Amino acid sequence: MRRKLVVANWKMHGNLERNRLLLQEIVAGVQGLHNADFAVCVPHPYLFQAQQMLAATNVAWGAQNVHQAEQGAYTGAVSAWMVADFGCTYAIIGHSERRGQFRETNECAARSMKLAIKAGLVPIYCMGETLDEYEAGVTEAVVASQLDGVLNIVGIKLFSKVVFAYEPVWAIGTGRTASPGQAQAVHEFIRARIAKHDLEVAAGLRILYGGSVKPANAAQLLVMPDIDGGLIGSASLAADEFVAICRVANGAPGSKRRV
Repeated sequence: MRRKLVVANWKMHGNLERNRLLLQEIVAGVQGLHNADFAVCVPHPYLFQAQQMLAATNVAWGAQNVHQAEQGAYTGAVSAWMVADFGCTYAIIGHSERRGQFRETNECAARSMKLAIKAGLVPIYCMGETLDEYEAGVTEAVVASQLDGVLNIVGIKLFSKVVFAYEPVWAIGTGRTASPGQAQAVHEFIRARIAKHDLEVAAGLRILYGGSVKPANAAQLLVMPDIDGGLIGSASLAADEFVAICRVANGAPGSKRRV
């Protein structure tokens, strides 16, 4: 059975004092929860603060992106090795906001993914369709393209080192959420598509759901057999909401103690 994972994505929010208070409350709230995994992905300037505050806790930390090159003349970019220097476990790759606002492609994501793995990080690879694509009924085609676009470059064996996240773009920050059944259907599709290449990798793969996950709907989403946790946006900026979701994951079917 796959262990649940709940990851906070703070996006471009925070300052040192707000972060300190938020992290303190999160750490206190999830202390003693050992049946699931928890992480916070913070803006790059705050990785040191996260490392200092979370190193002795059961909350991991990570970055929201890494560049596609190991090093070089890329002003403003941050490499996977720079992120790893701060003890990060995770790095979000291919988020819809990176695709939409910064024009990052599947190829960019694949290159970032390979370097993140090489640097010892666990990539969290995001996929999802826009509202127009959803209404056109091409969700599976879009997700398949995003999945195959990295699979063809990274290779199926490295997928065992990746966490995947399905985030319908039309549900991110809008208050709209895919129903548990809708989300499960896409998660099942992702797992089945990977299973065509490697059954063992597919069976062990953790696939998170993101898109307006709140305490009120977390239980209904996390009970689905192919939803292995959540990538949490706005709710992760409120400690009580994020901790409530973590508690749901800790007690959800499929959660288990690490051995």
